Amino acid sequence: MAKGHIRKRGKNSWQIIYDAPRGLDGKRKQKSMTIHGTKKDAERKLREILTQIDQNTYVDSGKLTVEEFLLRWLRDYAKVNLAQSTVDGYEIIIKKHLIPALGKYQLDKLQPLHIQEYYARALANGRADGKGGLSPRTVLHHHRLLHRAFETALKWQLVSRNVCDAVEPPKVDQYESNVYDEEHIGKLIDLLYGTRLYIPVIITLATGLRRAEILALRWKDFNAQKKTITINQTLLKTSAGLQFKPPKTKKSRRTITLPEPIVEELKKHKKDQKKIKLRLGEAYEDNDLICCQEDGTPWHPGTFSSAFHDILEKHNLPHIRFHDLRHTHASILLKQGVHPKIVSERLGHSQIGITLDTYSHIMPGLQEEVANKLGQQLFNRLPDKKKKSN
Repeated sequence: MAKGHIRKRGKNSWQIIYDAPRGLDGKRKQKSMTIHGTKKDAERKLREILTQIDQNTYVDSGKLTVEEFLLRWLRDYAKVNLAQSTVDGYEIIIKKHLIPALGKYQLDKLQPLHIQEYYARALANGRADGKGGLSPRTVLHHHRLLHRAFETALKWQLVSRNVCDAVEPPKVDQYESNVYDEEHIGKLIDLLYGTRLYIPVIITLATGLRRAEILALRWKDFNAQKKTITINQTLLKTSAGLQFKPPKTKKSRRTITLPEPIVEELKKHKKDQKKIKLRLGEAYEDNDLICCQEDGTPWHPGTFSSAFHDILEKHNLPHIRFHDLRHTHASILLKQGVHPKIVSERLGHSQIGITLDTYSHIMPGLQEEVANKLGQQLFNRLPDKKKKSN
């Protein structure tokens, strides 16, 4: 049971004193406040506070600012529970954008209007280099970070609500990926044959793997007999350098069946890689990686993407991101009538709804096809009203 008492201060003022719950530092603190009015008013307020303490709904953020909270959240929550690459991104957003704009406010005094005004300013002129505004998608990312942080503040009993619940984030148009047709795929494969980009590109086109998954593939993940490849790790760029990490979700840790031609190309690639290893000797760093630098070291994701873009530009191929090869894989399967659940499993999506939402725009004939099938199978024998009337 929480304890407290009342002390008279003046003619119409009273001081209520109570033991607050332990703070983030683990120490119990005695709090007090002045109530103007009658003794009954003070007793009523004390009962209210003591009840909140007993029911674990009491909130006391003191004079903690948004800046102090976000830095503490980054240190005590994000760095403990999230991937280093995620923490790195959050730290940039917090220090370059959120703290300069919102950090001065007292945490429990921050209002929805303050955040809404920040979003408007960020969209108009929010770039750190001063060259215009941030995109709606970037500001939406800021909103999601703030919402996640304030959910923690709510659990830590520093605030009584998540202020972001009352804020309208910017609306973002769904990204429509650029995909290659069969002609462009053929040209790309021909151009890359004999280069180090050849293997990662054909694997991606055949499996829909993400860049981080491709660059972390090991030979022990490849089963030539079963014609499968298993995703057991990813390669991420972090502030501490390149790091191999396990996949984020259970669905991302998956085994994918490969087409026979890809299996054969991988066998050839393994032989070629062994020759390079013998030629370089001790200079070769064997990480068991399928797609790597010539000396066996991990391929930096940024360098890899730059090499891919340079090839497209050099040969005047339509500009796409390497990630769009993943979309190309998915679009081809869906247009061929492969069940979305199978496509979702190959892509490692956590839910089939993600697959449908992401790729519905590349199947323009899907609705018409469904309507035609319904007409043929269910409604091809509707009663003829003209014959009945006769």
